[in-house]
Amino acid sequence: MNSINRRSVLLAGLGAAGVGALAACTSGSGSGSDKGLVNPSGSAVAAADKKRTSTGRQQKLTLTAAPAMIDLGGGVMPKTWAFDGRTPGKEVRLSVGDTLVAELSNQLPNKTTTSIHWHGIALRNDMDGVPPATQTAVRAGSTFTYRFIADAPGTYFFHPHIGVQLDRGLYAPLIVEDPKETLGYDDEWVVLLDDWVDGVTGTPDEVFAELKQGMGGMDMGSSSPSSSNSSGMDGHDMGDMGGMDMGGSASPSSTSSSSGMSMKYMLMGAESDLLGGDAGDVKYPHHLINGRVATDPDVYSGKPGKKVRLRIINAGSDTAYRVALGGHRLTITHTDGFPVQHQEVDALLVGMGERYDVLVTLGDGVFPLVALAEGKNANGLALVRTGAGTKPSATVRPKELNGMIMTTSQLRAADDVRLESAKTDVTHRIKLTGGMTKYNWAINGTPFDMNAPEANPILIEEGQRVRLDFVNDTDMWHPMHLHGHTYQLGASGPRKDTAIVLPKKKLSVFVDADNPGQWMLHCHNAYHGEAGMMANVAYQA
Repeated sequence: MNSINRRSVLLAGLGAAGVGALAACTSGSGSGSDKGLVNPSGSAVAAADKKRTSTGRQQKLTLTAAPAMIDLGGGVMPKTWAFDGRTPGKEVRLSVGDTLVAELSNQLPNKTTTSIHWHGIALRNDMDGVPPATQTAVRAGSTFTYRFIADAPGTYFFHPHIGVQLDRGLYAPLIVEDPKETLGYDDEWVVLLDDWVDGVTGTPDEVFAELKQGMGGMDMGSSSPSSSNSSGMDGHDMGDMGGMDMGGSASPSSTSSSSGMSMKYMLMGAESDLLGGDAGDVKYPHHLINGRVATDPDVYSGKPGKKVRLRIINAGSDTAYRVALGGHRLTITHTDGFPVQHQEVDALLVGMGERYDVLVTLGDGVFPLVALAEGKNANGLALVRTGAGTKPSATVRPKELNGMIMTTSQLRAADDVRLESAKTDVTHRIKLTGGMTKYNWAINGTPFDMNAPEANPILIEEGQRVRLDFVNDTDMWHPMHLHGHTYQLGASGPRKDTAIVLPKKKLSVFVDADNPGQWMLHCHNAYHGEAGMMANVAYQA
């Protein structure tokens, strides 16, 4: 990692610069009135929705969530849950101001309920898709129609917001085009990144069941560590596991760590300087780009000299990806849908739930687009083919991965989307707590209870300038996502809805309270969020 330390500004600067990750979550049982909170379907929500600029056009579609056997390439054909039999689901594309009318048909087995959350879209609260906070869960065999105006251009995606369904195949890109787009390019390529376990080594529910035992609940075994490279953890106070040198002996494919723990899904020894230590919790057998394994990659065909806009989306559940295109530099133009002052880089780090738009001018040949699973010694792969050349290996590591790596702290909002200078009306301290020992992830020490979503709200009022201070008290990084809003990192940083908060760092972000309702704020690690690292940012009525 020395080359990274020398040649790039590490994410350690991320916290100091106020880079935050807000986890967007909604809370509230849907009533809101008994606690003086805005009702997700109330008059304040309707009034705010009327202010949205609409084209009057509607785009209608049906999304059927059902079991499917999907082809990930390379002979990998797992059974999973997917929209309309494919993963990723079919891209949804509309123009700013269009109304999306999407009927969700739930055909999942075993009376499984589901929903759709439209990640990153500042939409009306009762369409946000977070049961039971903003809607009733969609029962198996029934339907629910989402109807909302998409009034902000950008790169988004959608996925369920129940349990750990995010870690199955139920996701797809959502692109909102700007008819006044000033960016010049010849073509687009949507790039979806995902970490995959479902139907290969187990299900996400089985993963979560093992993780919930915590490190304290693991069978440590009485035998001494067999590896001379072992961390010697027998009798060790493991704390939150973060930053421990696990000796590198536990590969993502191993079935147990060197300490003798019997673990099928829990990953040991994933370390990343970029992420401040512990890189992740879960062993994934595959990392996908556009639904394809690295040994049988998706291929983008183009022409040399053409300028292409890549819309990069991390739909994963436990993995940050370091993304680079061999032989090319990338110009970052947007993050989470909002424009930034252009920055040319070799690679970029994308946490779960984050999106980046980049421009690249294609060379002549065959080039690897690599999504390195940060700290996990694995990667996803896609190919760019513009001419003759041989296909690179599935484990190729282009030198750009160790070049100039852009982190969010170095980005600046474009002038036209920077928040106007204003006095802060209210500051909330959002303390991220918990650890691997008890797997007790929480916000401000209180795990979120989906059965009582209005229990401990973070209260704001319409019209306020709100400051959120994320204080990461844990030994692990967290991509924090705020539903229904974008926030600005510091005084002039980028506008985002999801950003990385590094371990033991503080990140300050600013948000204008202009979209009434009850909104989830949560870690977009699917397992951390489900364990309780989630809160309800609720408007007072």
